[in-house]
Amino acid sequence: MLKGVRIRIYPNKNQKHLISNTFGCCRLVYNKGLAMRKDAYEISKETIGYNETSSMLTALKKEDEFAFLKTVDSVALQQSLRDLDKAYQNFFRTKAGYPKFRSKKDPHNSYRTQNISNSICVTLDGKHIRLPKLGYVKAKVSHDLSYAKINNATVEYTPSNKYFVVLNVDIPVCNKVNAGGLVGIDLGIKDFYTDSNGYKCKNRKWISNSTKKLIKQQRKLSKMIESHIISYKVIGNRRFPIYDRPLSECKNIQKQRIKVARIHEHIANQRNDFLQKESTRLVSENQVIGLEDLAVRNMVRNNKLAKSISDVSWSKFVAMLEYKAPVYGTEIIKVPRYFASSQLCSCCGFQNSAVKNLEIRNWTCPKCKTNHDRDVNASKNILNKALEIRNQKIVV
Repeated sequence: MLKGVRIRIYPNKNQKHLISNTFGCCRLVYNKGLAMRKDAYEISKETIGYNETSSMLTALKKEDEFAFLKTVDSVALQQSLRDLDKAYQNFFRTKAGYPKFRSKKDPHNSYRTQNISNSICVTLDGKHIRLPKLGYVKAKVSHDLSYAKINNATVEYTPSNKYFVVLNVDIPVCNKVNAGGLVGIDLGIKDFYTDSNGYKCKNRKWISNSTKKLIKQQRKLSKMIESHIISYKVIGNRRFPIYDRPLSECKNIQKQRIKVARIHEHIANQRNDFLQKESTRLVSENQVIGLEDLAVRNMVRNNKLAKSISDVSWSKFVAMLEYKAPVYGTEIIKVPRYFASSQLCSCCGFQNSAVKNLEIRNWTCPKCKTNHDRDVNASKNILNKALEIRNQKIVV
């Protein structure tokens, strides 16, 4: 199976300079390719693809003005054009918007390179990793990759001033055995999820817990930036600040920016650690897991709940369950999106429309007189529906 392994690296000064140059060259090639494809369609209504942009890159390297493109990893430049081609394919398939030009102001930069003739490898002691053009880079490898085949590597620079390499590796599957349980899961905001066994997993609210600290540091950064504004430039209905000098040259501002970025990174790390542990526990304990097929993209349009929904990361949690399930032999079954899991009585099947009101957390079934906790009852209905869908597949 394919797996992504994220490794922190510690490049020296020369390696950092080369990585920065590679980011810039990849951004330049991407923007040149986008401009070429855009102009070709606007002028002659001609649609060009990856091959034409690749030929453009070859011609570009021969020009004296762009001779610096030869100093960086050539595979990374080709991969940048492949990313552009994929962006167009997603646009044509209505999976994404029209590709946009990349800006050097983006604090998160990355480039991808392929493992050709074993150009990417990890040393036996796990303290260095070899990358094209960069050579051996100091690294902190916590995974045993001696048995893995490395396909490609993505070099990342994060806003928190850290460098990482994400290795795409092909590893042999070591199948594990689950405990054989059956569980239905009702995802929520008050509680992260409630299962059909009555267990309620607490919502840790990572952003809320760090809000005060984040506000304090963000406010300090904003005041430092405002102190360098000398005037404004008005373009249309918008006005853009003019600074007395580039903010990248202000060391104190950059230090404060990194402080803010590291708070955000800490929140993301806390959330990711929690999701990894919960998803592993669920797939290892259960043979069947029933879930709701939630339209998270539509739900975050609610301005009152968008922040809370984004913080709990339902989509990421479900994705983790789905890619871990095959290793443990677990079945992930999604029930239809409009299945009335909260309104149905899990004992007799009576549908109580009054439970549509979200303020009702407990209710008694008018037919069988069973008292229900709203979330526990919903999770039981989700499990019953998931088992019904499973049995129908087995019969077919």
